[in-house]
Amino acid sequence: MTATNTDSQTSQYARCIDISKRVRWDIDEDVIRGRNLDFDQKFLPDGLSLVDKLDFLTDDERRRLSQVQGRTYANIFGLIERYINAKILEVSRDHWLGDQVALEALIRFSDEELKHQELFRRVEALSSADMPDGYAVVADPNDVAGIVLSKSTWAVMALTYHVEVFTQVHFKKSIEPETDLSPLWKDVFLYHWKEESQHAVIDELEWRREDAKVSVEERDQAVTDLIDLVLAVDGILQAQAAADAGYFARTMQRDLDESEKQAVHDLVLGAYRWQYIVSGVKDGRFLGVLTELIDDKQAGRVTAALAPLM
Repeated sequence: MTATNTDSQTSQYARCIDISKRVRWDIDEDVIRGRNLDFDQKFLPDGLSLVDKLDFLTDDERRRLSQVQGRTYANIFGLIERYINAKILEVSRDHWLGDQVALEALIRFSDEELKHQELFRRVEALSSADMPDGYAVVADPNDVAGIVLSKSTWAVMALTYHVEVFTQVHFKKSIEPETDLSPLWKDVFLYHWKEESQHAVIDELEWRREDAKVSVEERDQAVTDLIDLVLAVDGILQAQAAADAGYFARTMQRDLDESEKQAVHDLVLGAYRWQYIVSGVKDGRFLGVLTELIDDKQAGRVTAALAPLM
């Protein structure tokens, strides 16, 4: 199918191209610049890691837990961007013989997502060089992509828009204002944010374009798909939280008692749910578009599904 865009839509794609050209960066020359991660400072700020809530940990231990979470934060973004890139390449097909401005915007989006995946692989290599053995990412990027891409395009673009929204929220509200973070880790997400900002615009355009194509019945099924995807994300977060809490406890210089281990696990799971589900919903932009596209009954289904996670 060839997409026919309005002048307004084409101009939005064109603005994304202009921004992409202005903020273009290189992993080595602009971001890493020969530096290593600073393990004397936090990675994730307290507003995302929530480690300040664990008063039985010392300052050094809270810093270490922020580093474990920060390592996972980068890895999960790399995992998510595997499916995003595949979907963006897929939806670009609708523009192949149509709006060439839209096509260029999507191809640039894809190129940037490939670069981001490489950036996060570099962060993992830098983390593993200075952190104790035993850390693990529990989900395989290709397996996750297969599950996500099995769902309707409407649901996948909705989830992707949500991801791009919370990426901006995290950086502007939590990462950018924090001064006590590893400079390299902070720069990774500064440069990531620079390119993700225009991705959110494209996600919304493509989500709305897909919405205009679906029937009432298809949209209702797409809402079910979106709920399934959110629950699948939560399943990944539960597994990773258990792995990270266990890794943190095993690699400490002292032993935690069982209640403290449980508190660390609960805190990490709560932090991951905040990072990857709740913060994007609370911001309002995602829900604003979602509620515009669905009816009250469908909105009720989404609210009921999200309630246990909020």
